[in-house]
Amino acid sequence: MKNKKIKAIISALLAAVLFAISTPLSKKLMENIPPTFMAAFLYLGAGVGVGIMYIFNYKKEDKSLKLDKSDFKYTIAMIGLDILAPLLLMLGIKLGSASNASLLENFEIVATSLIALIIFKEKVSSRLWIAIFFIIISSFILTFNGKTSLDFSIGSIFVLLATISWGLENNCTKKISEKSTYQIVTLKGIFSGLGSLFIGFLLKEKIINYKYIFLAMILGFVAYGLSIFLYVRAQRDLGAAKTSAYYSVAPFVGAFLAFIINGERPDEKFLLALIFMIIGTIFVVNDSLIDNKINKFEL
Repeated sequence: MKNKKIKAIISALLAAVLFAISTPLSKKLMENIPPTFMAAFLYLGAGVGVGIMYIFNYKKEDKSLKLDKSDFKYTIAMIGLDILAPLLLMLGIKLGSASNASLLENFEIVATSLIALIIFKEKVSSRLWIAIFFIIISSFILTFNGKTSLDFSIGSIFVLLATISWGLENNCTKKISEKSTYQIVTLKGIFSGLGSLFIGFLLKEKIINYKYIFLAMILGFVAYGLSIFLYVRAQRDLGAAKTSAYYSVAPFVGAFLAFIINGERPDEKFLLALIFMIIGTIFVVNDSLIDNKINKFEL
């Protein structure tokens, strides 16, 4: 059982690392691709890439793992929320400040855990709550730029709604995570990507250099497709709340990669945030490796 949990923990952390790669590289690609189209091609790259993987593994996969009619509502909700969340985030950034958006995006951890507890009745241990507490402090330190960063506005509300949408999406994905990961990621990538592409056309965004579309899709396959694939696999053994907590290391990995790619240097704020993140991660690892039979909050 412990080996199974350790494998799930590694999958969750690797998912975070792969997703973090997208941050510095997407920044460079967006010099030639508008934001909404960038999101679309990342998702499409993920869907097409994992779809190709699925073709080669189709016969090997147990037929009982395939999605059926009973999974339809969660699949539709997953795809819809994955289209809605980026749109809400985009509106939030447009109507508010980037510092607020960056700070509030970390609320996804809280949203995922609370939705898992309240709606889906998933047990959340005291260790995990402590871990989430430290992770949020860490995220706050990392994203806090000044006193005005906590000036909540309509834009901030949109960002909060985006994180709540992603929190709900994480839990919907958990409900079908026992099924074919290939099918889940392929459907999620292709249809969410097409949704973002449609929004991009509605916003009349234009692409200057089309050769970057291929690069964006390759990045999408690695940073989104494989990341989501590992994330869904981790959810099977860790649950939505724990997997989301592990996934929260992504901003720090992204920051580290930015130091290398963009020549930035870590400051005191980053190092302090890193300490809190390490403490939080230790609590999450302990919670995942120990089968808690008592002291769990449950509704």
